[in-house]
Amino acid sequence: MTTVVNRFAAFLRIALLATMTLVCLAAGALAEGPPVATDGRVVGDDSRTRFVLDLSGEVDLSAFTLGEPYRVVIDLPDIDFRLPSGIGSTGRGLVSDWRYGQFAAGRSRIVLDVTGPVKIDKAFVLPAVENQPARLVLDLLKTTTAAFEEDLRKSQLARDTANEPVQKADQLPPPDRSKREKPLIVIDAGHGGVDSGTISASGVLEKDIVLAFAKKLQERLEQTGKVAVLLTRTDDTFLPLGARVQFGRDHAADLFLSIHADSEHEGSVRGATVYTLSDKASDREAAELAAKENASDLIAGLDLQKEADGVTDILVDLTRRETRNFSASFANGLVGDLASTTRMIKNPRRSAGFQVLRAHDVPSVLVEIGYLSNDQDEKLLTSDEWRSRVADAVTQAVLRFFGQKYAYLGK
Repeated sequence: MTTVVNRFAAFLRIALLATMTLVCLAAGALAEGPPVATDGRVVGDDSRTRFVLDLSGEVDLSAFTLGEPYRVVIDLPDIDFRLPSGIGSTGRGLVSDWRYGQFAAGRSRIVLDVTGPVKIDKAFVLPAVENQPARLVLDLLKTTTAAFEEDLRKSQLARDTANEPVQKADQLPPPDRSKREKPLIVIDAGHGGVDSGTISASGVLEKDIVLAFAKKLQERLEQTGKVAVLLTRTDDTFLPLGARVQFGRDHAADLFLSIHADSEHEGSVRGATVYTLSDKASDREAAELAAKENASDLIAGLDLQKEADGVTDILVDLTRRETRNFSASFANGLVGDLASTTRMIKNPRRSAGFQVLRAHDVPSVLVEIGYLSNDQDEKLLTSDEWRSRVADAVTQAVLRFFGQKYAYLGK
């Protein structure tokens, strides 16, 4: 009898050990996470150039070229980029520079800026061998403009498929503003994912700074209990300019706030600036900033199609004019509230043709909260205490704006 009991106990121990081993293996698999990119480099010359990315494991990839300007795009599954700071800012051979980041949920993207028309000769992933990591390899060859255009035509379907996840999906009719209990503010944290925006000398990324501020502003606004708030993005994911505008329109936002941080060659320039939309820029600096911000989709490797504005409806035009008046009214008040809390740039109330402000029926303002090219501003922009104070100032401007607007509308 004792022998039988001992054998049964031994069997139970073995079964328990096997079960624990399976649980540990499963937990390890779940905790494994996405492949990690640890290093990248460009080698070669002006006729043939190779891009290499070191990875912790093999991945699937697709690659295609884009023109105006010339770029090569590499689409990947979710990648954990742990690359050295400043990598990609310079290139070699046919590649002038390159960037990387999240492009959409579960997707990553690398964009190579190239010096002219190129052809993708090879694109593949090598498995890990001994002490060498897995490697993504992309070979580029110099080509003619005619051959490049022909390759673009042939790869149109591939480009459409690659961009599909960030195209606007079928939308329900926007909600009726008149039935709302509270005004809705949409806060748009600029850049994100593959588009880092401005990068300070110490490596601070604009996309991180503005997302942190957007979340703080959302918190402050919601604490008042008087408004509802939505963010266009809540994590480090790229969002096209058109999708940001459409997000505000689809939710029938009562106010759209786009948050950015500026940069300037002159390191002494600092302070916040408030911009509204205009067909003619208020000054040269505003025009240059708008051009830079409007290039966000190009930076992320989108194949842009120029859209003709065929809207001539007189009611739409009247709505656009009223919307711009509301935008200007809010911007004027916001400048005053910000000036009492933080440093402002000289002539802080400006305007230019920002694409992200083009919703004809949503009052929209773009706020550059400071300059990452200035050491003093960078310290403020990374300070939670400063973010709280400035968010309080914006909140005050928002509440006053809606009080005045609803009075104007007879509500």
